[in-house]
Amino acid sequence: MSYHGVIAAGFGGQGVMLFGQLLAFSGMMDNKFSTFLPSYGPEMRGGTANCTVVVSDEYIASPVIDTPNEVIAFNIPSMYKFEKDLVKDGILILNSSVIDREPTRKDIKVIKVPANEIAEKLGFLKVQNMVMFGAYLEATKAVSLDSIKHALEHKLTGKKAKFIDLNMQAIKAGMEAAKQ
Repeated sequence: MSYHGVIAAGFGGQGVMLFGQLLAFSGMMDNKFSTFLPSYGPEMRGGTANCTVVVSDEYIASPVIDTPNEVIAFNIPSMYKFEKDLVKDGILILNSSVIDREPTRKDIKVIKVPANEIAEKLGFLKVQNMVMFGAYLEATKAVSLDSIKHALEHKLTGKKAKFIDLNMQAIKAGMEAAKQ
């Protein structure tokens, strides 16, 4: 059975919600069960934001998870808040461009990705969330690359459609970074 209980967290404006929406939608495209549960801090931009996503081969009893299998931390407060909740042998993916501290736990797998630097090399800092998505995908194989492309096409419509290829490049760059 495949089960991924994920918390993605960062500051508002870092693309945390898009990360979660794409993961949940991609899970559906792969004929899995998925849930997406957003949680915002007091401000949309600059405040804290996190989302919980569950992608599973079986029915999901609740979209709420106390002990995630995977945490994607876009900033230091998010690492501190959610690292402690990870299951033993869980995966913690860090944006090392922003997080300059070491996690405290030694019983988890840590993947550090310089997402901002990679996004800047691609010419658009805002795709750092997709770099993190790629690292997540490489680490977990939770959803297929085809389903992610379909999810991007569903989500990025109208004027935003021109960013689909750039987002896919960022995802692939994140996958490469996670292999390091």
